[in-house]
Amino acid sequence: MNVKEEINMNILIIDAANKDICFTIINNNNVYNVRYQNSKTNYEKLVLLLKNFLNLKNLEFKDISKIYVNKGPGSFGGIRNSLSLVKAIHLVNKIDYYCYSFDDFHNEKGLKYQNIPNLCDKFRVKKNLINPIYLS
Repeated sequence: MNVKEEINMNILIIDAANKDICFTIINNNNVYNVRYQNSKTNYEKLVLLLKNFLNLKNLEFKDISKIYVNKGPGSFGGIRNSLSLVKAIHLVNKIDYYCYSFDDFHNEKGLKYQNIPNLCDKFRVKKNLINPIYLS
């Protein structure tokens, strides 16, 4: 199913692999973003940052239909914590997740977070499969 066809679905995108921790929610063609400094302190409270972001949009974890999480390459701490968070959300709420890497998208131009669900479909990124890519 194409993202444009998914009505009343809330898609969450998490990226903690890079210099900022980014959360994005896509809801009915609306895109909401927030960024936090990529730091050890923020890794330790990643779930709280996400919960606060969801609260600002009047959402709860149970309102999320799919999650996309950046598996790297990038920061070991950011990747490890974001993947752990997504697995926990999946276990509790049975929400499917997709672990993407910008490398998966074969030189696509103008990448934006809101394009990730369609790109994961296009490049057949498998759901519920984690294979992190850490930088050494």
